[in-house]
Amino acid sequence: MTTSPSFLGLPNRLADDRLPRAVIFAAAHGTTYPGKDGSGYALAAGAIRSASQDDAGLIEHWDFDLGGPLFDGKPISCIDAGDVETAMRDNIGNRARIEAKTREVLALPAIPILLGGDCSVTIPFLAGFAAQGPVWVLQIDAHIDWRDEVHGEHHGYSSPMRRASEMSHVAGMVQVGLRSVGSARTADIEAAQRYGSCFVTAREVHSQGVGAALQHIPEGAQVVVTLDCDSIDPGIMPGVAARTPGGLTYTEVIDLIAGLGRRARIAGFDLVEFYPPADIDGLSALTASRLLVNAIGAIVRQA
Repeated sequence: MTTSPSFLGLPNRLADDRLPRAVIFAAAHGTTYPGKDGSGYALAAGAIRSASQDDAGLIEHWDFDLGGPLFDGKPISCIDAGDVETAMRDNIGNRARIEAKTREVLALPAIPILLGGDCSVTIPFLAGFAAQGPVWVLQIDAHIDWRDEVHGEHHGYSSPMRRASEMSHVAGMVQVGLRSVGSARTADIEAAQRYGSCFVTAREVHSQGVGAALQHIPEGAQVVVTLDCDSIDPGIMPGVAARTPGGLTYTEVIDLIAGLGRRARIAGFDLVEFYPPADIDGLSALTASRLLVNAIGAIVRQA
């Protein structure tokens, strides 16, 4: 159950039993590695929801990111459905519940928006789209997340894009924001390249703009966006477990989201790897909240 206020004060159902256009839900835990403590990620959704409260009364105000009010002058069409019940180290159970919730939202039909959690929650989230395929994946991340296994675990936070590549309903992927050194070995890079994943580094986005990434997404495609908070420069988003200089700016990320909504169709969105114990003065929670506002705004405005 959600103990914090809902995101932006959004309801958990719409008046007159209207079906929502998008449904927010949170999952604190996915697949935990042996010996790792992921309890800090359980604070993420609550911190983001709390940070959004300053804007809760401003939904009908003009938003300069979006060029109009959040819901484009129309009735509220997004709900916050609370939290999927998860527990650290209940790996199989967590994956089953996250996938089931994703399928439930898609069956409404509505667009699921998942608040993590580390990026292991992305694996069951993407698995939930099996009946919706084909979908493309736009991963916004500092790392490629192509490890086959770590400590004998194949579904942890280093492996979501490798597992996505094995899903028959995933037609392709674009990975943007890449920089510096991470968990990837040379063999992981080669495996991703053999699959056909398109790498777009943070430096390419800085020099060429977000079109460097968006050009690789087929026009009109269904796209699931997975936004890892460490894709963003740590001067803007310090609340991550793996701070890496040279990341994307807030403006570059919201331009990616808006541009994708115009070029293709956002079929799902997750925001992962916000780690509140590393945040500074609530800056990351506020930034994450604004990124979610932009995702909702892009979803509302797409065909």
